[in-house]
Amino acid sequence: MRSTGAGPATFELPPGLVTPAVVVDRSIVERNIATMARDVAALGIALRPHIKTHKMVDVARLQLAAGAAGITAGTLGEAEIMAAGGIDDIFIAYPLWVTAAEADRLRRLNAVAELRVGVESAEAAAVLGDALRGVVPPLKVLVEVDSGEHRTGVRSPADAARVARAAQVAGLEVRGVFTHGGHGYRSAELRMQAAHDEAGVLEAAAEAMEAAGIPAPERSAGSTPTTPVGVRDGITEQRPGTYVFGDRQQVALGSVARDAVGLAVAATIVSLQQPGYAIINAGAKMLARDRPAFLDGFGIIPALGDAVVERVYDYHGVVRLPRGIRPAHGQVVAVIPNHVCPVVNLVDAVTVAVDGHVADTWRVDARGQNG
Repeated sequence: MRSTGAGPATFELPPGLVTPAVVVDRSIVERNIATMARDVAALGIALRPHIKTHKMVDVARLQLAAGAAGITAGTLGEAEIMAAGGIDDIFIAYPLWVTAAEADRLRRLNAVAELRVGVESAEAAAVLGDALRGVVPPLKVLVEVDSGEHRTGVRSPADAARVARAAQVAGLEVRGVFTHGGHGYRSAELRMQAAHDEAGVLEAAAEAMEAAGIPAPERSAGSTPTTPVGVRDGITEQRPGTYVFGDRQQVALGSVARDAVGLAVAATIVSLQQPGYAIINAGAKMLARDRPAFLDGFGIIPALGDAVVERVYDYHGVVRLPRGIRPAHGQVVAVIPNHVCPVVNLVDAVTVAVDGHVADTWRVDARGQNG
């Protein structure tokens, strides 16, 4: 049985919005940034937030100003946009397989930023090394290890050492290992286990590399569900992303507090033809279609008694109304999306609110930079 998922108690929208629109509460976002920076610093490790959630140079600068050591990107395009914005310490936490055109882009990026990239196979290391042969400084890499999500990454410490050796032979500078405990997204109960899994596989892989004579000073973990649980043994840095805005999924998992959700989709009720339902002008092209197994629907509306967006079409959201809730035609409501990352990537800019008023617009600089 899926849950409706508790959303924030309220989300204040500024008046006069043209909907649908993505709205960010700057005060909440700044508080989230400061809190994560403080909590990770208290663990004695570095914070390298993943910018795939916000894709905004403005937000990355806020994170760096709060103490982040650098940023994480998921694609070469995201990294290029951040570097063009003056951000010069970047880890592309993805197992790259480069073409000639991508190699040229990596060369240019490596020349202007302290750059690291992911690698997870001897074959990829050989291709990467051959494509960037002679680059000064040598391209730095981290070997990806699988900590339980079973998506990408080597499956054993011995394999990590083998890939690291292949990377060295290819002329790359091996800096360590990284992982993503994505299985912590499956349920609130798995968060702690996933965090320990991350630390355990990183330590084992690093020890195997060092036993083979390959230093592994960097041991990078990260996801919003696993970062706040306080695991630090075997880890030198954390890479959470979603914490900056929060979303319905993170609240349900217990990794983000109800009052830490700092982004909503503003939508207008355009139809009340169906008894017990309302139609809003935000569908899949604003809310995306992510729906984890433990949640019902595609978003939640706190102002309507946690009404659930039950179905989405391109431009329609079908909202199931709780008993006794009677909204009005033209009413503007805040929808808390299930997963904020794809939502942000659907818009060119977000409206920034402070104290219930529009204060700014932040451009989604790396929108569409998916490769």
